Amino acid sequence: MIRHLLSGADLDAATATRILDTAAEMATVAGREVKKLPALRGRTVVNLFYEDSTRTRISFEAAAKRLSADVINFSAKGSSVAKGESLKDTALTLQAMGADAVVVRHPASGAANRLAEWVDGSVVNAGDGTHEHPTQALLDAYTMRSRLGRLAGLSVAVVGDVLHSRVARSNVLLLSTLGAKVTLVGPPTLIPVDWATRAATANTAGQAPDISVCYDLDAVLPTSDVVMMLRVQRERMSDSYFPSAREYARRYGLDGQRMRRLPEHAIVMHPGPMNRGMEITPEVADSARSTIVEQVTNGVSVRMAVLYLLLGGNNA
Repeated sequence: MIRHLLSGADLDAATATRILDTAAEMATVAGREVKKLPALRGRTVVNLFYEDSTRTRISFEAAAKRLSADVINFSAKGSSVAKGESLKDTALTLQAMGADAVVVRHPASGAANRLAEWVDGSVVNAGDGTHEHPTQALLDAYTMRSRLGRLAGLSVAVVGDVLHSRVARSNVLLLSTLGAKVTLVGPPTLIPVDWATRAATANTAGQAPDISVCYDLDAVLPTSDVVMMLRVQRERMSDSYFPSAREYARRYGLDGQRMRRLPEHAIVMHPGPMNRGMEITPEVADSARSTIVEQVTNGVSVRMAVLYLLLGGNNA
């Protein structure tokens, strides 16, 4: 088992499958009267969050506590970070306190990798800038496998603001490793140039691309097993990437009419938080096809599996 989880690229197919299988076992704990396992008793997990978060922070806290770990929640607001303390000095403080694992969310891409250089414990990337969010990709994969019974061969459309999405980056890496076919869909301004070039180069050379790019949402819906809608991250946009919110919703929003073009078995996903009415309508978000609430539930089980395998599973 790996020491840190910093990127979807850290996971080969065997390791990722082991995490998903362990998460399935962890999910049974939720049905018990006492939702606790003694696996990480005596271990300390620090949630180090420099950005606001609801789902991810609470999910990691719940996961660690269900494994009986001691949990320290660290928020940049109200801490010495607000006085100018660097990430390195904060890391050295956590090191001195004997943290066994640090779950970090940071606005700077690469922050989790730097932190891993400064602490002896395991580091889990809970989102660094626009770089990656590997546990979100794992819970998404777990949800797909739970709903559809497999990952290999699935056609997954990742739709929207791919450029600023760390969720998209981690999902592309992980799902490709696990045999799914990923298509990135969105306006040209929101598709990373390197990925568009990679897909075009593979097609020109007559090779099967590991990812595909399409700028027409309606064209991919009839053949998609999974449609993953991404939040438009306006807080990360300094320029105008599309004419208006109304125009974006018209071309790339998933509404009831578009949902009905999907195959009967297809599911709709969203990492949250959602811009209801922009990238997804309430009709779709609250439909039986939607796995949005399910993803939150599965997130606890997947993060339990990650913490267990990083801190306890090596000796199990």
